Amino acid sequence: MFIVIIALLPVVLINTFVYVKDKKDKEPIKNLAISFILGGLSIFFVGIQLILHEAKIIGTWDNSKNVTDIFLHAFIEVALVEELGKYVMLRGYAYRREAFNEPFDGIVYSVMVSMGFAGFENIMYSLQGLSTAILRAFTAVPAHATFAVAMGYYVGLAKFNPEKSRLYQFIGVSLAVIFHGFYDFFLMSQEQIGMFLGAFVTLIVGIVLSLKAIKRHKALKEQHFAQNT
Repeated sequence: MFIVIIALLPVVLINTFVYVKDKKDKEPIKNLAISFILGGLSIFFVGIQLILHEAKIIGTWDNSKNVTDIFLHAFIEVALVEELGKYVMLRGYAYRREAFNEPFDGIVYSVMVSMGFAGFENIMYSLQGLSTAILRAFTAVPAHATFAVAMGYYVGLAKFNPEKSRLYQFIGVSLAVIFHGFYDFFLMSQEQIGMFLGAFVTLIVGIVLSLKAIKRHKALKEQHFAQNT
């Protein structure tokens, strides 16, 4: 039980941080809870990928120590599958809600979906032991949050810029996949000199950019409220 608490604690803290940042016109708890649950259910896409992998329908890149194969595995079999799964849940539910009425909501809902996925994933990994749960609490979970902010920032812009909607959604998913891919690639290539540290650099850069993205959307939100009050 203690390990599960450790696994979920960073998820709760990150969700709380984003919820608090949304100071005006907060999203309905129901919408946030459903988004979180859908994020957990997005693990279904990973399950499909694993089945196809075991059936050798898709590549066996993860069994290789070749840098190119590791790169393909990190970006395609992991990052692309996971981020597309989150996007489908975000686009299929929260994006369609009436409460999604400003760009900042894209970040809020995207983080909720991503934390649902990260929470479920972290519980599974925590079965490997307390040290794994603690390590992921400070690395993998925050990393998933940064991927979510990148996606949510542009999905938020997409909803309120119909003429550029597809472009913004593409950019959002692409950025999430790119950051996720590099993060995992560096971790998977830790036998290579400097590769392991690359994951932490990616995480730090992601956190810095995420905070800037949140600040930018918050400024737009406050401007919107100032103009309509």
